[in-house]
Amino acid sequence: MSSKAPAIVVVDNDPTMRASLESLLHAGGYDVEAHASAEDFLESGRLSSTACLLLDVRMPGMTGLELLEHLDHVGAKIPIVFMTGDSARKVRSKATSASVVEFLEKPFSDEALFDAIERALRAARG
Repeated sequence: MSSKAPAIVVVDNDPTMRASLESLLHAGGYDVEAHASAEDFLESGRLSSTACLLLDVRMPGMTGLELLEHLDHVGAKIPIVFMTGDSARKVRSKATSASVVEFLEKPFSDEALFDAIERALRAARG
């Protein structure tokens, strides 16, 4: 894998979802790292090298919305694609940060995911 590939980080407590996204994104040419929790991601040391964060909303411990709030608080400007089993409209009303690029309702298509990631990467480049 090229070290110049954008770093996409998946944070989802569902091991099947993490593995599926990791495999799909590796096949798409991305540098991917996956974490089972928001806390694991924060402890990973990858905060500054993350170009896009694929973030589950509902997780034990720190939720995706709480991680978003934390990232905003510390000034981390990582483009976020939320993945949710809830209504995207319900989550959208709670996630008011400029960092949020897209809300994908599970299950979502590969095309919708890749489109959201590309929008996030464009946002990361400014």
